[in-house]
Parts: sequence; C-alpha cells; structure tokens
Amino acid sequence: MNKLAELRKHLAALKGDATKILDAASAANRDLTAEEETRYSAIEAQIEAKNAEITAAEKMAERRRHIEALPTGTYGANTVNDLDPAATGGFKDMAEFAKAVHGNVAAAMGRGGAVDARLMAAPASPHQGGAATGEGYELPPQYRDAIWEIVTTMDEFGPLIDEEPTSAREVKLTADETTPWGGTGIRAFWRAEGDPMTPSKLATQPRSVPLEELYVMANVTEELLEDAPRLANRLTTKAAQAISWKKNDAIIYGSGAGQPLGWMKSGALVTVPKEGSQAADTIVAKNVMKMFSRLQRIPGDKPIWLANSDCLPELMGLVIGDKPVWLPPNGLVDAPGGFLLGAPVMLTEHAKTLGDLGDLQFISPKGYYAARRSAGVQFASSIHLYFDYNTQAFRWIFRYGGQPHLSAPVTPANGSATKSHFVALADRA
Repeated sequence: MNKLAELRKHLAALKGDATKILDAASAANRDLTAEEETRYSAIEAQIEAKNAEITAAEKMAERRRHIEALPTGTYGANTVNDLDPAATGGFKDMAEFAKAVHGNVAAAMGRGGAVDARLMAAPASPHQGGAATGEGYELPPQYRDAIWEIVTTMDEFGPLIDEEPTSAREVKLTADETTPWGGTGIRAFWRAEGDPMTPSKLATQPRSVPLEELYVMANVTEELLEDAPRLANRLTTKAAQAISWKKNDAIIYGSGAGQPLGWMKSGALVTVPKEGSQAADTIVAKNVMKMFSRLQRIPGDKPIWLANSDCLPELMGLVIGDKPVWLPPNGLVDAPGGFLLGAPVMLTEHAKTLGDLGDLQFISPKGYYAARRSAGVQFASSIHLYFDYNTQAFRWIFRYGGQPHLSAPVTPANGSATKSHFVALADRA
C-alpha cells in the first residue's frame, strides 16, 4: 500500500472513531461527557493534521506525475527502463502507453506509425476485435489501479451500499422479501401438546443483476498527443471523474434498461406526499418526521439523508415546538451537512433542486446491491473513426450493475403505512 493510500486509510479510521463518540452520546440522548469531549477534540485535531498530510502527499504525487510525463527520449525507442515492467508494461506513464496504442493502430491500418513491441505482451480486450481493427488493449496494472483509485476516491455511494466485485457479466441472486409477520415464507406457530405441526417453506425468487457497459470516449488531437502532461491528465483524471459521476447517478436514477436500476426509479421507493397547505419549494417539519417513520432500517446500517444544498436554508429553519430538527455539523468531517433528526445529512449534486422529487431522500444505503467488474477499466483506441479529422478517440469501458434489494415497499406488522430502504419527499411545485 502506497503512502497516500495509508494516509487515507488512517483518516477513515479517525473519522470512524469520531463518529462512534457522537453516536454513543446521541443514542443516550445526552451531551458529550468531559472525557468524550477531550477524546473528540484530540481526534478532530488528528483529522485536521491528517488532511494536511494528504494534501501534501497529493501535491507531491501530482508533481511526480508531471515530471515523469515530460519526454526524455525519442518516441518509438521502446526502451524498458522501468523497475517493475510487470506493473507498468514497460511504459513510464499513461501518456506513453496511449501513444504506443496510437502507433500500433495507425501501423495496422497502413496510416504510418510504428508497432510497439511492449504492447505485444498486452492482451486485446476480450470483448473487442483486437489491435488490427483499432480496438482495445488491457491497461498495465499500475495505470489501471491509478484510474480505479481516482474513481473510488470520488465515489460517493460505493462505500455505503452493498457493493461487491465479480468476474461475471451477470450476477444471479436469490431474493427473499418475506417478513416474520407475513403470511408467506418461513413462519413460526404455537401448538398444544399432541397437535400436528404446520410446515412452512422459503419463498424465494431468482433475480439477476446484469453488469452494463459504461464508457467514456474522449477525442484527442495530434497536438494533444504530443503534450504528455495534458494527455495523461485527460486520460486518467478526467475519464475517471466522468465514470464516477455517471455510476453514482445511475445508482439513484438509473432506468434499469442498459444501466443499473436506481432506487428512485424502482418499485421499492416510498414517496411521502407534501402537506395539504404546503407552499411550493418548501420543506416543513412534518415532511421530515413522516419520512423518518417510513424508513425500513437494515440492522447494522447507518441511515443517511441525501440533500441538495438548495435545501439547507429550509432544513436549518425546521423546529418541533421550540426544538431544532436540524443540528449543525459541530466540526465533524463525516457530516458537513449537519444532522437531521440525529442522522447525518450528505449534501450531493445528485440530489434534485429544492421542490423537486429527489431533493431530500432518507435511505438505508445497504438496501442497494451493486456489482462491479473486478477487471476494472478497459482502455481502447479508435483512431480509424476520426483519422481524416486529425483526431482520434480513446475509450474507457467499465462494467457495473445494481438494483435495490427490495422490489416493493414492506407492509408493516401493524398499520398500513408501507416502509422501504429508500424514502423520498414528493414534488412540491
């Protein structure tokens, strides 16, 4: 594990320790004790120091990438002077790898260019046609991991949901949506001495989660091909950011057709209607209380609110009697949006604007299942598509699938108000 990864891991542990202190006080409905206040302040100071270390390490890594991207010899020399060719394929950076792909594809099409022997050891993408038709090459592990690290660093929901890696194109699941109080599935019965037993059986349903293809196709000019630092940035950071955004958005809003099924588009969503006299583009305390009551919590999971920053002025003004419903973050890094009825608020651009369905959501994130292709991201060049325009396209291909564990809201043992892992406030236009 490199230094930056170790720092981030340590930061996550510190955040977890801070959260436990606040959770303990919240569960007991009390303020922090003097001892807890001292521990929390010490952890908060460590978090600030660790953030400073991470910033410095990221700056150092960026400088290193910039220096390593500067050309040091004639393109096409194909000299392997790398300490770990198994990790890098003999390429000093992502830009050099991309240039080699460019040369191979051009050579295969009779458009000039030179075949780079280092790529001969890189297998063509298994779902493409091979280098001769301008298709894909497997990224060297080091650069593949660098792309994936950026994707996961920006990943808002992946660490929260029930996500796992897979080598398959489709994951087969067995779903059991029965409840202990329902009339189907495994049930328990009382009986008098000597009475016969009533059998019950599992009520499961097969379910499949296909891993759909998410791609980035970036047009690259010949001029950019010669600018190694910009090319490396375009092919790593920018592509990873685009993949991460689209993936996270589909977890919430995906249609399920050629993409994951998002919880806002699924049958599992519970929508809490607005109050009868409620004005447009507002949030009132009753909205929040009713949403809170409709969440089906998963044991061990930590429910969170998702909100657009447009909602903050509304949330800050909510009261029950003379008690505020929203509490400020109190310096905790894990909840920059504060706390609503004791649960952290995550401010996200994926939430809709104030007044629209999806501006405020209350979720138990482990209620969403997702699978990602363990091979990570595939890289390919499509020079033949744009050759006449002095432009070529580089492609990233990533496979991901997901859907809520529930197909419909759960009927409670008592009452008629259904519950779900995902609750949203209805449109207030």
